[in-house]
Amino acid sequence: MSDDRLIVALDVPNALEGLKMAETLGDAVNFYKIGLGMLTGGGLALANELKTELGKKIFLDMKLFDIGNTVEAAVRGLAQFDLDFLTVHGDPHVVRAAQEGKGAKDMKILAVTILTSLDRSDLDASLIKQGDVQDLVLERAARAMEAGADGVIASPQEAKLIRALPEATGKLIVTPGVRPAGTALGDQKRVATPAQAIQDGADHIVVGRPIRNAENQRAAAEAVLAELAAI
Repeated sequence: MSDDRLIVALDVPNALEGLKMAETLGDAVNFYKIGLGMLTGGGLALANELKTELGKKIFLDMKLFDIGNTVEAAVRGLAQFDLDFLTVHGDPHVVRAAQEGKGAKDMKILAVTILTSLDRSDLDASLIKQGDVQDLVLERAARAMEAGADGVIASPQEAKLIRALPEATGKLIVTPGVRPAGTALGDQKRVATPAQAIQDGADHIVVGRPIRNAENQRAAAEAVLAELAAI
């Protein structure tokens, strides 16, 4: 029995490999993330096939950022695929434009706060204002939700703090940077285990490499699901 709290990232080169991985995972996984890296490898076609043919839920992780009119047009085009989640950057003008673009569709617009692969030194290099990373995440999350975001993407280490915000009532928190105990961190710097992320307020966790790189992908997914079921 699948658990929609687990979203598996199909971070593979093309749609054929993505479909193969989804078939390997079978009914154990019902929710998939398709990111920007697969856009030129048939990502939208894969999203449509997983949705319409296999009945899966789809999180399209595009992290859209542009002027309002362009974001609105892009989201309007993507909304025709009946996606479940779509990411945009958390800047208020981007969030507002995305909500306009999705119209009456039930697609959730999720705002990116600060990428989980970044730490303070990375923010300094990008000329992001001074301050603790967690404080900046909380500020960006609050502003995005005020602007109409249906939820936010945030490190599991910030999930508990975001959940406590008044603006977070009724909003989704989706956490990448989730690593089962004993697996490699990869390029993620702010991480937590699946159970800890959910206990700290996340509604969904995104797991990629620990499942994708496992010798037995389905067993790896089922281990995460067992951890969630034990909460």
